[in-house]
Amino acid sequence: MKNVYLAGPFFDAEQIERIERMEQALTNNPTVASFFSPRSETCAEFEMGTREWAAATFKVDRDHINQADVVVAVIDYVDDFVDPGTAWEIGYANANQKPVILLKEKPNGSVNLMMAIPAHAVLLHVSDVAQYDFNEMPTSEWTGDMF
Repeated sequence: MKNVYLAGPFFDAEQIERIERMEQALTNNPTVASFFSPRSETCAEFEMGTREWAAATFKVDRDHINQADVVVAVIDYVDDFVDPGTAWEIGYANANQKPVILLKEKPNGSVNLMMAIPAHAVLLHVSDVAQYDFNEMPTSEWTGDMF
């Protein structure tokens, strides 16, 4: 069983709904020992938007990536706008030899090559995450367009 870090934006209703479905999928997956979703850690002891809050949030997220066995990243962005936080989490995980599994539910669009090429697997629906075998870690490449 694996410890998972869930990366992805949660700034609007659609993104929050997707992250909630991802959290449920990871909860239901029998090969997931535990997962961390950054939206669950608010660093409430600091005022949101302050330097102290930002530093604490960065540390919590980085520490959880370090503790994870694998990063699952939601990359449903509009056109070629990639959420910078998610992009950083993917890059940091790759730099630390953590496998990254991408979730791209939106059917249109391409994937940034800096995410697609190093991805261990690319899944196309949240239900795929619920059924993914994190023990065996099967691979799948992105076969669509890249930019």
